[in-house]
Amino acid sequence: MTKLKLISWNVNGIRAVMNKNFMTSIKEMNPDIFCLQETKARPEQVEHEIAELGYTNEYWNSAEKKGYSGTAIFSKIKPLNVTYDMDLGEDYDSEGRVITAEFESYFLVTVYTPNSKRELERLDYRKDWDEKFLDFVKKLEEKKPVIFCGDLNVAHTPIDIKNDKSNMTTKTKPGSAGFTDTERQGFDNIVSKKFIDTFRFLHPEKIQYTWWSYMGKARLNNVGWRIDYFCVSDVLKEKLISAKIHDQVMGSDHCPVEIEIEI
Repeated sequence: MTKLKLISWNVNGIRAVMNKNFMTSIKEMNPDIFCLQETKARPEQVEHEIAELGYTNEYWNSAEKKGYSGTAIFSKIKPLNVTYDMDLGEDYDSEGRVITAEFESYFLVTVYTPNSKRELERLDYRKDWDEKFLDFVKKLEEKKPVIFCGDLNVAHTPIDIKNDKSNMTTKTKPGSAGFTDTERQGFDNIVSKKFIDTFRFLHPEKIQYTWWSYMGKARLNNVGWRIDYFCVSDVLKEKLISAKIHDQVMGSDHCPVEIEIEI
């Protein structure tokens, strides 16, 4: 078995975060593999700088729309195979939201889950996405265990959000994007299918956040949400060594999340 350190980080624009200690942060955390979401770029726009980190295996899935969405994986270990998106057609595969890297004993998937938007205009699409993504990783799991990570755009439980009561679904209001009953049920479904929320598995009561609004000094006052995750197949839970949230790392409105695992 090999001990691996994996990092996931929604950088909210890799070109912007490159000017905010991104390189230093990655070097200090020193992961074997790191996954990015919301890159908002194509590789040729930043590949020279990224090359300095020494990750010889890099994979990008950029959205068709320039400056929007996008994911990437950077690895010191060469995957057996890499695929992009979920092979479901343009409605689901045009925004660069999924990359799957197959290694000898597991699959690693990075995902940037669609936001339901402020007026919940994309909530139906989001519900459908959650169902299709869960089907996708369950099919992978038929071959070997799965680790998936990224910005899932949902705070699962009340301790995963600072102001739970003002954001939840009630009889008089639908709730805020990222904390509606529909989205939280989507994460319930993940758990019911025997995927483990690694941070909550190792830290059942710990309150720590991964995203803060840029408005109203939210990060300064730690008014946050935990919406970035590492989830693993149930068979891997005993192989977990640690799960961390690097909330001291700046540069994005999200912070990096990490697991160490023997696999």
